[in-house]
Amino acid sequence: MPVTARDRDLLVSEWLRRKHLPLNTRCGQRGLCDGCLVELLDGKLRHARTGEILAHHPSTTGTEPPCVRGCEYRLALDGDVALRIPPRSLLAYAPQVVSDFKLNVPHAHDPLWQQVPVPDAGLTGFQRRRPVRPASSVPPHTVVAGQIATLEYHDDHWAITGLATQPDPEPLGVAVDVGTTTVAVLLVNLRDGQVLASATGFNKQMHLGDDVLTRINLCATDPGMTAQLQQLIVTETLAPLLTEALSRAGRPADRLRCMTIAANTTMLHLVAGENPASIGVAPFTPVFLNHRLLRALDLPFPAPLRDAAFTIHLLPSAAAYVGADLTAGALATGLIYDDGPSLLVDVGTNGEIILKHGEHLYGCATAAGPAFEGAGLTHGVRATEGAIAHVVVGQPPGSARVEKIGTGPPIGLCGTAYIDFLATARATGLLNHRGRFDLTTAHACAAHVIPWKDYGHAFRVAYGPGKTDIVITEPDIANLLQAKAAIAAGILTLLERVHLRPADIRKVYLAGGFGLHLNRAHAIGCGLLPGFRPDQIEVVGNSSLAGAYLALFDAGALDEITRIARRMEVIELNLDPHFEDRYIEQLSLPEPQAYAAP
Repeated sequence: MPVTARDRDLLVSEWLRRKHLPLNTRCGQRGLCDGCLVELLDGKLRHARTGEILAHHPSTTGTEPPCVRGCEYRLALDGDVALRIPPRSLLAYAPQVVSDFKLNVPHAHDPLWQQVPVPDAGLTGFQRRRPVRPASSVPPHTVVAGQIATLEYHDDHWAITGLATQPDPEPLGVAVDVGTTTVAVLLVNLRDGQVLASATGFNKQMHLGDDVLTRINLCATDPGMTAQLQQLIVTETLAPLLTEALSRAGRPADRLRCMTIAANTTMLHLVAGENPASIGVAPFTPVFLNHRLLRALDLPFPAPLRDAAFTIHLLPSAAAYVGADLTAGALATGLIYDDGPSLLVDVGTNGEIILKHGEHLYGCATAAGPAFEGAGLTHGVRATEGAIAHVVVGQPPGSARVEKIGTGPPIGLCGTAYIDFLATARATGLLNHRGRFDLTTAHACAAHVIPWKDYGHAFRVAYGPGKTDIVITEPDIANLLQAKAAIAAGILTLLERVHLRPADIRKVYLAGGFGLHLNRAHAIGCGLLPGFRPDQIEVVGNSSLAGAYLALFDAGALDEITRIARRMEVIELNLDPHFEDRYIEQLSLPEPQAYAAP
């Protein structure tokens, strides 16, 4: 591509974004990950910090094209530049986002937006669980028998927000799960609860940071980033997904009436346009935790979505790091109605855990980091077309069974593959308890275990584009052990708080897209779910989206989620005197005899 004088001061990542080739700048362009790697095939680049010139020409024999981070180099104004972008470095690939879920509880048909005939007694004739009041736009004296009243739920009462002579033929509702990485949208008919269409995609905030702490810090250092991050989630993520769902269903935007959003506390702040900086520093106090009611007009939705003027309900959270995704999931899974003791575990960028013991609810969040989504790993990718989803080391450890998503060439490994590898490589003796390759055992696996650059060894899983090795390195394993140790230590901390062991737990609800595709035995075998049995684990899919769907159709479910948020005792792991010791213990892989490889 030609480089102009106006391009000279742009980072390669910014230049490519303007060329509609956005890179995976997962760490907020801080040079902390390898998400934005590009290969310099021809031309020159300039290091952004040192000014050092990097050059490569195809005529150079015997040298590989240099591979650099797009966030660390600028364009050197000296002719054209030819770059090759590995598929795993592109932000544009289609994600595998889970919109499937289990609903383990019954629900009423009492949606947050509904129309009912005005009784003969007029306004005083309404008999509901909450008072009914006219909104400021509807004078009380205009509410008379025979009309159709539009009711919207406002926590402690129902508000009459409109009057009509005929009912709305097909009012539409939307349930949304806003994750740190991905977003799922369900478009539903409020009359009968039928799902008309769904749409899923990446949270476009990704290219400014892969985790909530990065985004919180961006807002703390530059308050203007709050509006930018709100624009990315509302205008560039939710709006296109809503438009896609409406198009698939063949419905116009002006039928939208109500939306519920479940998300972690930081994401809810950014949707609402509230600066989450206070969540990032002790005592970790959010601007809001309670159910918040907004209108589409309050948010930067483009027309015609803005003109639909639908109501938006942000579901209630329990604490700064135990959000509405967990409180909604605790209801949808049925955890709160279990005899227990039971656990809800959502393995993601933040490992979020709820324990129900008797009448008590305990919650915590642990910073697992984005390793299980591939960030910071040599060939890690998110679950998408071409991602290797499973790697099972055979016995003897001279073979490996590999399963890939889709039919295209392999581009890297996603989180479930790494879990498989840790468990089965440990079970076969290929890995020792510290996560290092046992070179004696590796002799039988010489085709797979290879020296890796200047540090240790790597396991060759497959060949990627251009016959490049797709590998799992010893530094990758160290990062994975840190992520799994954080989640395992969080689970054990909650259990030990009430003097329980894993064997005492009747049910472990494993939530989220990662959990849906995870081999339960391998999660136990690598120590991610320490000391449990496969029969204790129930995979429930996207429990956050399930809770948003429940709340949309049953105002009583919203009340119940609010009660869950208020009654939960949140455990701050950084204040627990034994958490660090448990974390260090969990940095090891379990003994092989504790796990039988399939």
